[in-house]
Amino acid sequence: MNRRSEFEIAIVGFGPSGAVAACWLGQAGVKTLVLDKSRTIWDIPRAMALDHEILRVFQNIGVIEQVLPHTAPFGASEHYGAAGQLIRRIDVVPPPHPLGYLPNMVFTQPPVESVLRERAQSHASVTVNLGMELIALSQDEGRIALRIQDEAGNVETRTAMYVIACDGASSATRRLLDIPFDDLGFDEPWLVTDLVVVDAALAKLPRVCAQYCDPSRPYTYIIGPGNHRRWEIMLNPGEDPRQMEREENVWRLLSRWLKPADARLWRAGSYRFHALIAQTWRKGDVFLAGDAAHQQPPFIGQGMCQGVRDVTNLCWKLVSVLRGKSGGKLLDTYEEERKQHVATLTGRIKEIGAAICERDPEAARLRDEELLARGGGKAPVVTRQEIVPPIQSGLICFESGPAAGSVFPQPRIATSDGPALMDEVCGSGWRIFVDGRKKIDRSALERCGIPAFVLGGDGHLEMDGVMAAWFDRHSCKAAIVRPDHYVYCAMSSLESLDEIRDRLRERIGLAGGESAQ
Repeated sequence: MNRRSEFEIAIVGFGPSGAVAACWLGQAGVKTLVLDKSRTIWDIPRAMALDHEILRVFQNIGVIEQVLPHTAPFGASEHYGAAGQLIRRIDVVPPPHPLGYLPNMVFTQPPVESVLRERAQSHASVTVNLGMELIALSQDEGRIALRIQDEAGNVETRTAMYVIACDGASSATRRLLDIPFDDLGFDEPWLVTDLVVVDAALAKLPRVCAQYCDPSRPYTYIIGPGNHRRWEIMLNPGEDPRQMEREENVWRLLSRWLKPADARLWRAGSYRFHALIAQTWRKGDVFLAGDAAHQQPPFIGQGMCQGVRDVTNLCWKLVSVLRGKSGGKLLDTYEEERKQHVATLTGRIKEIGAAICERDPEAARLRDEELLARGGGKAPVVTRQEIVPPIQSGLICFESGPAAGSVFPQPRIATSDGPALMDEVCGSGWRIFVDGRKKIDRSALERCGIPAFVLGGDGHLEMDGVMAAWFDRHSCKAAIVRPDHYVYCAMSSLESLDEIRDRLRERIGLAGGESAQ
């Protein structure tokens, strides 16, 4: 290979983020090595929530049909104040759903992780080495040497052009690179318990997810797939986290809802809920992703989603650079985009978490009054999608309007074989989508060199009005969309398309005659 490496990319860590990265790279034919020190998937639930952006990723990498049986709708979440009154409701987006899936789902992690691993390993260009731990790495010009050790202590070296570190919160890669975390000022002790409830006891439990913002002890209640229920319980000062994991203490904490005969305790683990972001996400040609790059409180279920966003953002850029479709400076936008996005979302989650974790009774009373006043005397309602921000920096034409940096919708399209989601019809990569209800300058589209798709009019027929509503809401006629479905530019006309295309080529490091596809 032209950079003297055995592999184009090495992925350290084969959890959800690493497996998704391997799926993306394998799908593109990139010669990829995956390493993980564990041979097996941890057979307990950890992450529990997915959103529609991540389900769209699963669709794009070819696993959605295998994942959906392990999911269930993630309904509304009701927050109750110090006196037990409803103080906030986090609701779901009503149909038609903008990305083609329910906006929020709960899932069971072990079988989903298994599906992702199997898909990654199905690609001929992906080599998976389990039971191998990274113990050292070094970089020279265009080549990374990874020293890895098996369970017997045997050491060998593998080489790659790039490395993606998806090896979790205690990342060995981050430690070897000596990258510290910035602490965003959230550190609270919680006990996480997962139970499988017997059928007869389900009627005792709340019908929707709930957040009990009780200053004496906050609780979170989450309804999982089937009979899976999770309680997250804040620990009080002086309580020993390991002692609180003991089964008798778990049942004492859950006694207001269940008794031991009502459920099987699946797991109980004590954790500190953190808000941490790595100071840098790249050293040379090594990139951090997922929990190796950031950790956030779990209050709206975005932890795993953020890791999948990381690798989806990074992998299309790596493929573009490796295949000569972009210059190397495109890779600089990974940290620029993802670090800002994670910081903004973590700040919003931290604000929600600080309200939930309020332990002072008077401050909790004032919190409740403020929230109800914000809702005009009623509990305010917000959707989870309103909390997740757009891309706010990086490879986006922000001057084109507020649609830039948002996720482009995926409507259902009418085909001769019946309804299909847009990505199945229009594919991936850079694309231009045009509102076919208006007059179109087709010569401008032909000159541009980016694949163009007309929706409505004499173009593709969308079935639910999702795309028409999007164009109307943003007062635009067309949008240039990136391979990860984020809007690069929204346009009110096609008159400046050539200029926008040339500027895009310049930004991704292409010469004037090359295509941005």
